[in-house]
Amino acid sequence: MELIDHIMLGFSVAVSPENLFYAFLGALLGTLVGVLPGIGPLATIAMLLPITYVLPPIAGLIMLAGIYYGSQYGGSTTAILVNLPGEISAVVTTLDGHAMAKNGRAGAALSIAAIGSFFAGTVSTMLIAGFAPPLAEVAFKFGPAEYFSLMCLGLIGAVVLASGSLLKAVSMVLLGLLLGMVGTDVNSGVARFTFNIPELQDGLDFAAVALGVFGFTEVIRNLELKDMRQEVASKIGSLYPNKQEFRESAPAVLRGTAIGSVLGILPGGGSVLAAFASYTVEKKLAKDPERFGKGHPAGVAGPESANNAGAQMSFIPLLTLGIPGNAVMALMVGAMMIHNIQPGPQVITSHPELFWGLIASMWIGNLMLVILNLPLVGIWVKLLKIPYRILFPMIMVFCSIGVYSLNYNVFDIFLTATFGFIGYVWSKLDCEGAPLLLGLVLGPMMEENFRRSLLLSRGDFMTFIERPLSATLLGLALFLVLIVTLPAIRKKREETFVEED
Repeated sequence: MELIDHIMLGFSVAVSPENLFYAFLGALLGTLVGVLPGIGPLATIAMLLPITYVLPPIAGLIMLAGIYYGSQYGGSTTAILVNLPGEISAVVTTLDGHAMAKNGRAGAALSIAAIGSFFAGTVSTMLIAGFAPPLAEVAFKFGPAEYFSLMCLGLIGAVVLASGSLLKAVSMVLLGLLLGMVGTDVNSGVARFTFNIPELQDGLDFAAVALGVFGFTEVIRNLELKDMRQEVASKIGSLYPNKQEFRESAPAVLRGTAIGSVLGILPGGGSVLAAFASYTVEKKLAKDPERFGKGHPAGVAGPESANNAGAQMSFIPLLTLGIPGNAVMALMVGAMMIHNIQPGPQVITSHPELFWGLIASMWIGNLMLVILNLPLVGIWVKLLKIPYRILFPMIMVFCSIGVYSLNYNVFDIFLTATFGFIGYVWSKLDCEGAPLLLGLVLGPMMEENFRRSLLLSRGDFMTFIERPLSATLLGLALFLVLIVTLPAIRKKREETFVEED
């Protein structure tokens, strides 16, 4: 009964005219930018993040969530119509989605992706509403030592589930932790790593770093790909799946939702892992696996459902523990902090209207995507035909205006441009930016909890092992390190990274 009251509170907040408008605007803007090949949810949110800072906290976070859903959906649209994934998790969708488009069933493929995403979003929203409050109660038992150990586990989990070189992923996390130390020491008041630059006294601006590494870098990378544009599917066809397509996709939606709901909680990109796992399961269970890659509806329904469920379930560790499970959630943490909201279990008790309003908006946002995007397919097709030389300068100007509006400081624009260039160099060295962003966000929190733990224990490092929950979390982190160092696992990481490239 209490849960129903909370859900009713959430819908009363989410359906207010202001919040409905910002949920709609977020979904529309997210799709608009996310449909561009090679941009993806992370770069989309980084570019649109400054817009939300001038809004009230609830409206700002609801709009960010809408941007997240919209950019996820936009990635699948690009994958189906142009055979170019807007994000890593949409790589699997290109296999059968674009094959259906070439067979004249692009409309059906888009509908299957939309329906699967909506169903998965509905189920995962219900799971968040049911499981988040009990998990938050457990989180209240966490002390500084447990939070430090949990953050160690989260960072190591992000490294384990990332693709490519293990050494490079660890290096990017450590670099992010070091960048998080720039600014004034909270305890001593001494400036660290500021090089006598007054603008760095408060640390590196989170939005400027994120926008540089994921916004500007993606623009530069896409401009470099001269032959990236492929022919857009000109014949969309009927938006309604036929009986056979529906019969083949329905079980895949159910299985994909289940897989995404479980794997989405894992740190380091559960939605990506869920999409690949769902496609593998569907191909194993199919009576005709040879059809996969040639336009099988299950090859679209399963991964898209898993992708959406995984993306929404990644909100659980953020809302209950205050720990971002992936780089997108790290951006959400930054947005909450700028609105003076400390992520963690206290959000449910201190800001119930924000917590339950955000959960209710997840369902509303997914419904808006279905209503919005299917009728607008023709517009997205025309957008995909606009030359990059026109689109990307507009994106760069938009990003520069957004980052300047944060503090009305030109230094932030130079900082963003600097990290855009550095991010481009990192991309050439096959160094992912997501682990760095997680390190940058968690660095100050880890340092604070580490030092607080030592103060409470009078300098005894054994406090991290003597406390059972902290020791368990560190043990899990050590187990993950041992697993990922196995030769077979390391080889598989390298192969996956090459396939994604």
